Amino acid sequence: MEQVGLAAASEVTLWSLFMQAGFVVKIVMLGLIGASIWTWAIVADKWISFGKFGRQLDQFEQIFWSGQSLEELYRTLSDRKSTGMSAIFVSAMREWKKSFERGAKSPIGLQMRIDKAMDVTLAREADALESKLGSLASIGSAAPFIGLFGTVVGIMTSFQAIAGSKSTNLAVVAPGIAEALLATAIGLLAAIPAVIAYNKFSADAGKLSARMEGFTDEFSGILSRQIDERLNPRAAAE
Repeated sequence: MEQVGLAAASEVTLWSLFMQAGFVVKIVMLGLIGASIWTWAIVADKWISFGKFGRQLDQFEQIFWSGQSLEELYRTLSDRKSTGMSAIFVSAMREWKKSFERGAKSPIGLQMRIDKAMDVTLAREADALESKLGSLASIGSAAPFIGLFGTVVGIMTSFQAIAGSKSTNLAVVAPGIAEALLATAIGLLAAIPAVIAYNKFSADAGKLSARMEGFTDEFSGILSRQIDERLNPRAAAE
């Protein structure tokens, strides 16, 4: 009996547990493994894109505050695919130029249109930063329960096998319980990185969005002064 128990124990590997699992438990495990792979793909993508986005913000701020004229900067950026602060800047300058080309006379109306253009671009850029984070949140919250579902099904199947064999020997019980618990382990393996990544990237997205909001407010003030100078020079002089 001791040799039989040792032989059974030697066969309890992750692969053997997966192969011995029932159809439903296998589907659960495969789904969780796929979710884990998707989580790490999102982590890699966000890690690279957030780093690139932050560097672009730094570069734009350095150029913007270097003293270069707004017209020159707009001509440089208008033909490129802009993101972040540069996209906000281009949208504001495009509305500025269109309004003056059409003979804008109301400072308040012009300021409102420029602010609206910047707000729309800011919202679009913030949404791009937060894209795919919902997947991480869903995986982090659902994966443990999906794994637990697989465990419950696996344990029910094991108990049925025990009842059929009419034996409660540990060598008979252990493999079935182990394959059932493997589903929970895989669920946690998928959920823990997803939760950590979601919290980190959500905080990073909030910081980047706050930087863009700060620039939007500052640039709105700059354009407001220039609007007063062009449309109401007497008030600006006072």
